[in-house]
Amino acid sequence: MDGVRRARAAAGRALARATGEALGPYQSAVVRIGFATTWLCFLVREFPHRHELYGPDGPWSWELARRLVGSNHAFTVLLWSDSALWFEAVYALSVAASALLALGWRTRAVSVVFAAGVLSLQNRSVFMGDGGDNVIHLMAMYLVLTRCAQVWSLDARRARRHGSASAGAAGPVLWGALGAVFAFATVTGRLGHGWVAAFAALWVVCAVWWMVDRYEPRSEARAVLDVLANTVHNAGMLVIAAEVCLIYATAGWYKVQGSRWQDGTALYYPLGLDYFSPWPELSSLLAGSGTLVMLLTYGTVAVQVAFPFTVFQRRVKNVLLAVMVLEHAGIALLLGLPFFSMAMIAADAVFLPTAFLLWLGARAAGARTGLARRLRRARPDGPAGAGLPQQRAPGGPAGPDPGPAPSDARAAG
Repeated sequence: MDGVRRARAAAGRALARATGEALGPYQSAVVRIGFATTWLCFLVREFPHRHELYGPDGPWSWELARRLVGSNHAFTVLLWSDSALWFEAVYALSVAASALLALGWRTRAVSVVFAAGVLSLQNRSVFMGDGGDNVIHLMAMYLVLTRCAQVWSLDARRARRHGSASAGAAGPVLWGALGAVFAFATVTGRLGHGWVAAFAALWVVCAVWWMVDRYEPRSEARAVLDVLANTVHNAGMLVIAAEVCLIYATAGWYKVQGSRWQDGTALYYPLGLDYFSPWPELSSLLAGSGTLVMLLTYGTVAVQVAFPFTVFQRRVKNVLLAVMVLEHAGIALLLGLPFFSMAMIAADAVFLPTAFLLWLGARAAGARTGLARRLRRARPDGPAGAGLPQQRAPGGPAGPDPGPAPSDARAAG
């Protein structure tokens, strides 16, 4: 009986924690920043080639995309019109949404626009990608479910200053615009029934949240919404973590079955391909060492197969996590796949320890403060003020985000 009571008590504590707070606020913030920055860099890098990748000049024509989407019911707003102006507007909006999501401005609404932009571009030309696109595709949808702006975001700063991240008129205007677009697409039949239900549920829930947060912030209804939001957030973070483990487990076990991975020569072959050799001299130097190629080949398989089994062993997990980050950095450098590596490192961030993230945030805040101080010293102030120390604005420069206080964490969700 004592064992049953202890098990029930442990289950009760776990349930209370899963519903009482949004777990992993720093990890979710890094995942948000990582994926938004990755997609932003990709869109900016491919801006000169956007028409060939996703636009009217691509080999995968608008008509072929329309037929494929008609059969698999994927979501893409680029098929609402074949106008070049419409394509340019969607591409520009995707760039803006990526930047705003990385900054954490009106994150709930912007995360929906970000996900819509990712799905629209990738589903328009399904054969454009390098594997990292699939990760971004999935994580863009998962981020909509998370409260990823509790720290290191403009929403968190607004919540500290005004008591609520919903303060201001920008939120209602943004959600009103999204509602108008959704209503137009629904009336004109541009959305399938499944997407209509998903967007309608999301819009209604967010509208109710805003009304309760604005007019009844201390009510029981607000507390209930917090419980629901925390539960969805924690479920989303669990799915992200499970997805990362699944990616590594699948990749590792498929490699085990390959003969080139079994004999330790798999890494040698891509190093000899011009397409995957941005630094030919470096690739040749690495490929010239049979021992190093064998160690890297076997090490890649071992780390990927072992990682899902070490997620509950903190020290071992952290070591393997560091090894995988270095592995992805090597892939970016040697094989010329920077955006794939950035996407995988952003996904790995869900497992980073909170202490390390706090240390990293403190270092970044210190560097930012030091840079601002040097810029103030170097600023020309005219003959009378040259060389005099600048007067600090009230409150001083913004320091590191101290993390979500109980009221701020709820408000910034």
